[in-house]
Amino acid sequence: MFKNRLKNLQKKLNKAKIDVSFITDEDSIYYFTGYHDYLHMEFGRPTILILCKDYSSYLITPNMEKYMAEEAARVDQIYFWNDGMGEEWREKIPDFIFSDSKIGLEPNLMPPIVQNYLFEIINKKQVEDITPIIQEMRMIKSSEELKIARHAGEVANAMMSAGRDAIKDGAFEYEIALATSSAGTIKASELLKKFYNESSMSPNTQFLQIMASGNQISKPHHRASTRKMNKGEPVFLCFCGMTNFNRFKLGFDRMFWIGHIENKQQEMVYEIALKSQAAALEMLKPGVLAEEIHFSYAEIIRSAGYNYPFRCGRGTGYSFLENPQIVSGDKTVIQPGMVLAIDGSVTLDNSFRAQVGDSYIVTENGYEQLTSHPKSIEDIII
Repeated sequence: MFKNRLKNLQKKLNKAKIDVSFITDEDSIYYFTGYHDYLHMEFGRPTILILCKDYSSYLITPNMEKYMAEEAARVDQIYFWNDGMGEEWREKIPDFIFSDSKIGLEPNLMPPIVQNYLFEIINKKQVEDITPIIQEMRMIKSSEELKIARHAGEVANAMMSAGRDAIKDGAFEYEIALATSSAGTIKASELLKKFYNESSMSPNTQFLQIMASGNQISKPHHRASTRKMNKGEPVFLCFCGMTNFNRFKLGFDRMFWIGHIENKQQEMVYEIALKSQAAALEMLKPGVLAEEIHFSYAEIIRSAGYNYPFRCGRGTGYSFLENPQIVSGDKTVIQPGMVLAIDGSVTLDNSFRAQVGDSYIVTENGYEQLTSHPKSIEDIII
């Protein structure tokens, strides 16, 4: 899988007459080589994938990751570097650069420390942005990726069910986060053991639970806190970061109410959010433009007298945000094999926000739903 991706990328780079490419985005490095570490640039230690026009491939990575890199990375040669020794990660880079080289980079995804160094030793006129090449490759998922996406959906569903079961009058937000994380980890471990020969991939969810309740409900990325939840209050759960199975990410959001809906206007706004997602899904099929899906979502919200709060959705995969984006201005043609998160949402001033969201595989005739949990009003009052 990884070798084929790398070979296909090198073919595309050669077609674009790129002599050497430097890739630093950790999701792209994993996508093309199978190598991942959990502390990349957070501690100032770059990992760099180098691809040459003769189809050779090299990896520069910290010496502390030696055993993981040797086990996982599908490249021709690995160069290890250590903190404070010689030129560290810079040492080998000049060997790959010549005055007439056409150099491929992902400028917007490259850590400043690496980009600044490269621009010290090359002429910016030599640089070609290879981001579109990589984005296009990653946009359509392979059968292996779709298998992982379906399993990611199972993990997400387990987390949402556990979260719903933990919500009650008097419960603290962090208790819901503990329940969802535990359920997701257990489900992920079951799937990894049954379907994947990957002992170094962690089943643990690795993201702080996004959730909000009561008077915090309008904060879309509020983290689980020590707030105690009360009867009649709304509760929002989002797994857009936590649904990270085998490095594959999905979007998944639900609303709940404890006991009853105290404020009936909230119910009305929630129904609009449901309708906006449904309108988007009516448009979700091959051949339409990404922005057309967004227009359908936005029209429902505007016709009800509100402004849409954000784009309708996005591509997902090994990165949280991939192409296409489901928003006005994105004229990408929807194709089978894409994995998309599609939302419905309405914000009522600063007092309330309703949101639902799911992830889907685009099929030949429409879509396959990956995440699933009841969302009608009668089903979400706990």
